Amino acid sequence: MRTAILKLMEKNSRIDFQDVADMLDTDLETVKKTVKEMEDEHIICGYHTLINWDKEEEERVTAMIEVRITPQRGRGFDKIAERIYNYPEVKTVYLMSGTYDLMVILEEKTLKEISHFTSNRLAVIDSVIGTTTHFVLKKYKDHGTILAEPVDERMAVTP
Repeated sequence: MRTAILKLMEKNSRIDFQDVADMLDTDLETVKKTVKEMEDEHIICGYHTLINWDKEEEERVTAMIEVRITPQRGRGFDKIAERIYNYPEVKTVYLMSGTYDLMVILEEKTLKEISHFTSNRLAVIDSVIGTTTHFVLKKYKDHGTILAEPVDERMAVTP
């Protein structure tokens, strides 16, 4: 039951609980109780709105910053990750396998703001060995939602 509720809510966090109950052939109170339990257990961590900022007037720049670090003795990567994710401008931090250790995702108004964050906040941390910044130029799909307009590949017909 919990997994089924999570899958429905992952697709639409605003889904009506009565609709969930109907789809899962259960009662409304069971759905409400189960969702509350999952919120208390921190399985459901928040409810977010996915915004296609390219369609809005306000400019946003998204950057993915690869961070290579030296893990701290007895604490590994966690303490450094915590320091980074506590910056308010940081949207996401992932521990990664491969050629770098952390992926940090930022959204700011300008390239300059991202550059300033990288050089004045990330690069100065003692355990940081290096950073590489990638700027997102266009989002086609985000969190399972297609953001790009469909491409019409039909040939034009002329008289």
